[in-house]
Amino acid sequence: MKCSEKDSADSKDSDLVRKKLDWSCSLIVASLVGAFGSSFLYGYNLSVVNAPTRYIKSFYNESWERRHGHPIDPDTLTLLWSVTVSIFAIGGLVGTLMVKLIGKVLGRKYTLLVNNGFAISAALLMACSLQAGAFEMLIVGRFIMGVDGGIALSALPMYLNEISPKEIRGSLGQVTAIFICIGVFAGQVLGLPELLGKESTWPYLFGVIVVPALVQLVSLPFLPESPHYLLFEKHDQAGAKKAFQTFLGKEDVSREMEEVLIESRVQRNIQLVSVLELLRSPSVRWQVITVVVTMACYQLCGLNAIWFYTNSIFGKAGIPPEKIPYITLSTGGIETLAAIFSGLVIERLGRRPLLMGGFGLMALFFGILTITLTLQDHAPGIPYLSIICILAIIASFCSGPGGIPFILTGEFFQQSQRPAAFIIAGTVNWLSNFAVGLLFPFIQKSLDTYCFLVFAAICLAGAVYFYFVLPETKNRTHAEISQAFAKRNKTHPPDNTDPGTPEPR
Repeated sequence: MKCSEKDSADSKDSDLVRKKLDWSCSLIVASLVGAFGSSFLYGYNLSVVNAPTRYIKSFYNESWERRHGHPIDPDTLTLLWSVTVSIFAIGGLVGTLMVKLIGKVLGRKYTLLVNNGFAISAALLMACSLQAGAFEMLIVGRFIMGVDGGIALSALPMYLNEISPKEIRGSLGQVTAIFICIGVFAGQVLGLPELLGKESTWPYLFGVIVVPALVQLVSLPFLPESPHYLLFEKHDQAGAKKAFQTFLGKEDVSREMEEVLIESRVQRNIQLVSVLELLRSPSVRWQVITVVVTMACYQLCGLNAIWFYTNSIFGKAGIPPEKIPYITLSTGGIETLAAIFSGLVIERLGRRPLLMGGFGLMALFFGILTITLTLQDHAPGIPYLSIICILAIIASFCSGPGGIPFILTGEFFQQSQRPAAFIIAGTVNWLSNFAVGLLFPFIQKSLDTYCFLVFAAICLAGAVYFYFVLPETKNRTHAEISQAFAKRNKTHPPDNTDPGTPEPR
């Protein structure tokens, strides 16, 4: 018995040492620098327009009056503001459609580096718009920043997926979601009146974008390209081996090289798959459907609607209007903590439970929120229950649904299919984002607080779908994940039966 206990302890110690070795310095730096200059900026641009809204509208009115000699019509101002907010999603769609072409020519790392050009040019346009007296510069800057976001949210998950060992692929992939949340929180903090959220300083809110872009621009060149890209598309076996050694922090990378070489032999004569070919391929039909459902639920789950109600709910709870921006910081803080929690437990719990649990809890709390909003005038404590529901919905989203969709898109597909898969995922993501921005005001006007029941139904449907369709992808190779989908697709996956193929864990 003592011997058995000792063996078990030794096994646990060896697993702990192996996992520590998985997190090499280069891997950590690549994930942090890549996310800071990419997904951080996406999150930052989601929240940064909220604080200076009235100052930007005033700037639009003054510019219009200076040019035309009369104040802007309220409907025209509303239209211009709607375009300013929603054009970010249009830019994101354009960026997503550009990724495959840019990535094929430049690779993952250099796509991220070139993308900083979009961020810097957008920051300069938006920061100088007030001084130039041209509101069009702000709108164009938002569009270019959307292009940056579209490229970043495809190239970064691909890069992180391809440089990480499968044992920590989920945790490393969650860095994307964590930095989105940190970006949202940073936008809220810098938008406070004591910092940059004033009439005289709001353009600097957009100028801050230059900092993460420059950090990535000067840091990422010292890190290797994705070893998968080097091996599959550049046929550089020596370069791929060196990249693995750098990212894994060890000399012996024979196991990792063999896994990639097996996949390479299977796809030796396969060119990069087009979007149309991927959509038509029966061997990945349910992978594509699952990515579409996941990305649609990611945007249509109602989190954006929460921001619409937050200020009014805080006001109903008796919080003074001047203190609401500071209380709102709690939402950004909860987002970040929940995303970090997800990153810590994803390799222990797996993708499937976090997705199902996240969407299931969101459906539950949306239902409770509908009740508390309907009854909020009946008792003084009910608005506080609404605040708790809001924080619970945000935490539920960020604990799984907020980052896992990007991880799954990288895990489901082989190297030749991955760029097309990210185009499909990104297109659904940005079109859903645009649809929510366009349709939510009408849904809210028609259903009032009952609009949250729509989102509860979407979250519940997503959780049920994942229960029946989604296999667990934790710690599995791409070949093993394809095998898990093979029965549902009613096809045989590519023949990866090689003596060196590792057994599923």
